[in-house]
Amino acid sequence: MPENASPWFVAVGASGAEGLNDIIALLTALPPSIPAVILVVLHRSWDKPSNLKFVLERSIVHQVFIAEEGNEFKQSTVYIGEPDRHLTLATRSLGGMVDDPNRVYGNRTVDLLFRSVARYGKGRMIGIVLSGSLDDGSRGLAAIHEAGGLTMVLTPDPMPYQGMPENAISYDGPIDVIGSPRVIAAAIVETVTKG
Repeated sequence: MPENASPWFVAVGASGAEGLNDIIALLTALPPSIPAVILVVLHRSWDKPSNLKFVLERSIVHQVFIAEEGNEFKQSTVYIGEPDRHLTLATRSLGGMVDDPNRVYGNRTVDLLFRSVARYGKGRMIGIVLSGSLDDGSRGLAAIHEAGGLTMVLTPDPMPYQGMPENAISYDGPIDVIGSPRVIAAAIVETVTKG
C-alpha cells in the first residue's frame, strides 16, 4: 500500500448468537496478516457485561481491541465497541465512540458504523451484513455502495421472518457478494490484496 493511501476497512454487522457464530466463521477464514482494518458490530444485551472481546480472542488469530476514540488504525486487527459505546470511523482514526446510555440508537448500531465508513473510507471499504433480525445495516450498506465501496451479505436462511440479510438484499442497490462466511472471506481477501 502506498504510504499515503487509506487502508482498507472491512465493516461487519450482525446480531445475536447466530450473528456471533457468523462473525467467528468469517474472521477465522481470513488470513492472520490481512491488509485491512476490521470493524465489528454485534447487537448485544445492554444491561449485562459483554464478553465479546474474550470470545473473539479465544476463537480467532487476529488481535482484538475494544476501540477507544482516537485509536490509530492497525491492519490485521479487529476493533469492537461496547454495547453502550458504539464503534464509528473518523478521518484518521477510530472516532466518535458514540456514548448511548439511553439507547438512542437502539438497534441501529450497524447503520451507524456503516455510514461512518461510507463517509471516511475513501472508497476502500467493504460492508458486510451477517445474521440477525430486523433491518439494521440495510441503510448503511446502501450508503457504502453509494460511496463506491463493496457490499456483501450472508446467504439468507429460509426462515419464516425477514432478517438482516434479507432486508439488506431487498433495501436499495445491488449487493456485490451473497454467500457463506467462507465465500465472503475469499471475496474480501481477493479485494484487499489487489491494492
